[in-house]
Amino acid sequence: MNISSVLVNARPEAITRVKASLCALGGVEVHVATESGQMIVTIEADSTQAVTKLFAQINEQPGVLSASMVYHQFEPDPDEEA
Repeated sequence: MNISSVLVNARPEAITRVKASLCALGGVEVHVATESGQMIVTIEADSTQAVTKLFAQINEQPGVLSASMVYHQFEPDPDEEA
């Protein structure tokens, strides 16, 4: 399991639309969204490639000004280790 934390900056007038579009992406969760357009987002995916793809999709959303990955961690799946 790959877990990443992303700081997203969006246009303030588009925050509701951006938040909805991010929540529609599988494995993406918006934890905090401010009126000024800043969001704290997590990505959970099975592989680094999947995280990279979701991160690119976040950056491509209309209204997103920037996205910065601030944390990434890989945790082995306990079901696969057994």
